[in-house]
Amino acid sequence: MVCNRCVLMVQQQLSALGIPYLSVGLGHVQLPASLSDEQRAALRDALQELGFDLLDDQRSALVARIKAIIIEYVRGNEELRARKLSVLISERAGRDYAYLSTLFSAVEGISIEQYAILQRVELVKELISYREQSLTEIAFDLGYSSVAHLSQQFKKVTGLTPSQFRQSSEAGRKPLDEIGR
Repeated sequence: MVCNRCVLMVQQQLSALGIPYLSVGLGHVQLPASLSDEQRAALRDALQELGFDLLDDQRSALVARIKAIIIEYVRGNEELRARKLSVLISERAGRDYAYLSTLFSAVEGISIEQYAILQRVELVKELISYREQSLTEIAFDLGYSSVAHLSQQFKKVTGLTPSQFRQSSEAGRKPLDEIGR
């Protein structure tokens, strides 16, 4: 789950299946008790119809949690982005960052930092597409050190400068859950 609508859809499926839950957040669900095999199969089927996966193994679930933390961080408020990403991930995941970084790289084939850059560039694409802010405003709002740094990172990821992207009729944006693939 990578957005608030995703969370809502999962909550609806859990309720429809009569499965009680304590909380549903980006990338995780907290249940008061274990699921029966029948409940697990029904939930897996319902989630797959929505394009989600039920992650049973702890490694996959932890990587999904890291992705959700990164998305929240990139799209969060200025106060959240002022924190160091590695510290935030370690605190929220409850594990040592070195372990999390190694696990993420092994499962995803890219580093946490690369994934965060891809998420940031995707947000820049979105903001450019809205045409409501200048590149200078976007760079400042997202905490880039300069417009040049944003432009350099953007071009490295997309192959286009932000100006070329803005002029392009084929914006090439990706859904959040496809970034890094």
